[in-house]
Amino acid sequence: MGGAISLLAVNFIIAQIFTAAFLTIATKSRQRRAALWCAAGFAVASLAAVCEAIVPFSSSPKFFAVGAFASVLGGFCLLRFGLGLFYQVPVRWPLLGACLVAGVALDLAIYDLPRSTLRHAFFYQLPFFAVLAWTASVVLRSGRRSFFDWLLFSLLALSASYYLIKIYAAVMAGSGATAQDYVSSPFALISQALGAMLIVGAGLAMLGVMVKDIIDDAQARSEIDLLSGLYNRRGFMERVTPLLHARPSETPGTLILADLDRFKLVNDTYGHHTGDEVIRRFARVLMDVMPNRAVAGRLGGEEFAVFLPCTDLSEARVVAHGMRAAIMSQQIAGLPEAARITSSFGVAAVGRGETLDLVMQRADKALYAAKENGRNRVECADMPMTIVNPAVPHWIGRH
Repeated sequence: MGGAISLLAVNFIIAQIFTAAFLTIATKSRQRRAALWCAAGFAVASLAAVCEAIVPFSSSPKFFAVGAFASVLGGFCLLRFGLGLFYQVPVRWPLLGACLVAGVALDLAIYDLPRSTLRHAFFYQLPFFAVLAWTASVVLRSGRRSFFDWLLFSLLALSASYYLIKIYAAVMAGSGATAQDYVSSPFALISQALGAMLIVGAGLAMLGVMVKDIIDDAQARSEIDLLSGLYNRRGFMERVTPLLHARPSETPGTLILADLDRFKLVNDTYGHHTGDEVIRRFARVLMDVMPNRAVAGRLGGEEFAVFLPCTDLSEARVVAHGMRAAIMSQQIAGLPEAARITSSFGVAAVGRGETLDLVMQRADKALYAAKENGRNRVECADMPMTIVNPAVPHWIGRH
């Protein structure tokens, strides 16, 4: 009995550690509610170890035996709810509550059946298997496929299978004639040891997916311009560079550079608050007009960029004119009613093999030409005659 009690204590401590870990995650993650429910799941499940440890010494073993069952199943239901929030595959509380009530009612119904029989073992383990299999399906239904997502799915599926295996293990190894005999049975020692391993594995995988989410969110925020909501220069460059390598049968794409006309005058005359509103409104215009696959960014100040993948120069020119017309139609708070914001655009199609830096230089020259030719217009850059591979030395003066 001492070995089983020790393992129950270990399981309790492990569950408390994971409870604390998820509470910590809740303070850092945008998925705060999901982490809190997972913490609650481990906290509730840990009560099973307390109940099982009391069973051999209690004059009311049925109460604590059923309490242990309800604690584990309740903890699993809470984890299903928390992971459902995290993976955006939610479940209604009435359904979860019905599963818990049905499981506890089933345990009460079979409590007086002969233990260590296939019938008792099957109905005892079935609710645990069902809830864990249901929880594992959440990961698949979410569509997320990172390493930690696959690891979590695998461990949840393995845990669900473990409860099926326990049906036969309880019969073969013997789980005791009564609930009080369970703690001193060989089956209890094996069950608690394997249970501890699965708790650690599944708990670490859950922490892994949530920590990864925190890291991804922090990285995404570091690449977003807070004022406009578009990518900043770094975020824009990192997302556009892979898109330049189109398949041979496709056009690499076209880059549009945009610059708000006389933006400094807006700031100096109407204040930076109005200038900020102009930036936000122009960003919304870009997002509304550009195609779904396009990438938009604020490169700095009043300069913006939009990359249109697999789009030729004539199509991009039409898009740029749409953006130019759209910003002119905007009535912006803080400006006189008759005042309108205009913008200039430089458009350059990407040559095959051309780097983003080179196409940005050509688009910038076209943008400069639009400014020089009166602003509030679209100018297109000529395609480069040749593309020089920057990795190959280009010696000036050699024949």
